[in-house]
Amino acid sequence: MNARIPAEVFPPGEFLREELEARDWSQQELADILGRPPRLISEIISGKRAVTPETAKGLSEAFGTSAEYWMNLESQYQLSKVERPSNDVARKAYLYSKFPVREMLRRGWVRTSENLEVLEQRFCEFFELRNLSDEPSLNHAAKKTHATSTATALQLAWLFRVKAMARQQKIPAYSAEKLLNAVEQLRTLLSAPEEVRHVPRILAEAGVRIVFVEPIAGSKLDGACFWLDDKKPVIGMTLRFDRIDNFWFVLRHEIEHVLREDGKEEAILDSDIGEGSEGLPECEVKANAAGADFCTSQAALEDFCIRVAPFFSEQRVVLFAQRIGVHPGLVVGQLQRKLGRHDFLRKYQVKVRNLVLPSADADGWGQFSE
Repeated sequence: MNARIPAEVFPPGEFLREELEARDWSQQELADILGRPPRLISEIISGKRAVTPETAKGLSEAFGTSAEYWMNLESQYQLSKVERPSNDVARKAYLYSKFPVREMLRRGWVRTSENLEVLEQRFCEFFELRNLSDEPSLNHAAKKTHATSTATALQLAWLFRVKAMARQQKIPAYSAEKLLNAVEQLRTLLSAPEEVRHVPRILAEAGVRIVFVEPIAGSKLDGACFWLDDKKPVIGMTLRFDRIDNFWFVLRHEIEHVLREDGKEEAILDSDIGEGSEGLPECEVKANAAGADFCTSQAALEDFCIRVAPFFSEQRVVLFAQRIGVHPGLVVGQLQRKLGRHDFLRKYQVKVRNLVLPSADADGWGQFSE
């Protein structure tokens, strides 16, 4: 028997009736052949009962067809009874594939709406797009895990949130001279964790906007530097590694990008801390070097290592940190990478996130800004 594709979709019972008529069989005779109740045959023909896989197998043997033929007829009939969906499903699928919609709505970065057109427009406004077919972009220099990768949708969502918050800040005009002076002020804060609370004020006085936004899971982003109107530098930080050494390293790294005016012309993505400088652009090598030397003078650290290696006792590390005027956690962070021992004196890598957030422009960690 040839498979048919009907112009209209009929229930399988219509085709079953034709098969019986072609063979001059009664419903009772087919029931006898299948070993099934006559009522089953009657209800299938009248469209009151669906063809099950078991029945399809029996019909295929009785009529010399395939079981798939009868199941396809049933599937086509059932689908025909379902109201044809609007294009909303496809549009929502596109929106979710393009952006981290669920997370952005949860955080309140974009207000939800039952009207899909309104929701699409809000996402366009968030990413500064003319329409959804455009690709979001934002020149930046970011401290992230993979140095050579382009920004992902998760990272771009985070960056645009930082940008929206930074635009609201009213601070003095930026100058490189003021930022260099700010770096020296920041250097005096390195000995005590609680001193991080002064960071937002010092940078604001230098004309640098700093924003802390909790990272989206999977974004692997530590921080970023970009510019508003080519003259207003912005530093964003995720604080995903809540350690004193990571905080100061990432901050000084991004400050170096600002001083070099990186991120104005093209996106520059950085390697994670401790990955080395091989294959990195020159600006990244210099930013990493600036971050490391800011946390612990590399010349002093090298001299210390030559003098005490391989006996890096806790007492010697603490005394060295006191001598150069930094918290022991900053020295420990450097030594961990040199020694390849990330468990070395980890207790000194104290947390600072809760110390800096109260005085900062921040979004996340349980409290999401409007």
